[in-house]
Amino acid sequence: MTQLKFDAKVSASAQEALEPHIRPVYAAPAARRLFIGEFAALERTEPAPGSEKEASVKVRIVSLELPNEAQEGYVREALRFLHLQRTARGTLDDDGQLELDESTLRLTGGHLAYLETARLRAGLNHWGLYARRVLHTSNLTISEVMHELKTIADGLTAALDGAHGNDTSDD
Repeated sequence: MTQLKFDAKVSASAQEALEPHIRPVYAAPAARRLFIGEFAALERTEPAPGSEKEASVKVRIVSLELPNEAQEGYVREALRFLHLQRTARGTLDDDGQLELDESTLRLTGGHLAYLETARLRAGLNHWGLYARRVLHTSNLTISEVMHELKTIADGLTAALDGAHGNDTSDD
């Protein structure tokens, strides 16, 4: 497993964003601050084969912003949503319907991500209709069927990832 190491330095713009928070954090020993940030890779270490050391990558915080009190709830909501997207789990029931597991349902907190739900539903509807059209096309060769199946798989992957035009196939 590759270790992630943070460089102690931060960029000038990140330091500028942190300045107003240094004194309040110092004044309250258990203080916490929420932030949105970006880091950049600085250095990669690849140990020699047979070495017991782990590979590592060192990163530096290059950009960050801290929300004010009025904005913090929105940032926390975004964090919860990103966590949900990364960890969502479920299973198909006997009728082929997706049932979200209990931990995923808890993460939703009773809120629906309307935009994401609509995007995924529209994507699934599109590729379902496309697959039905292919099923009703007669005299397709094996090569054509494979091409259509790849098109559907790529489309479903793009709908899931929200990445248009990225080739994630296993050719």
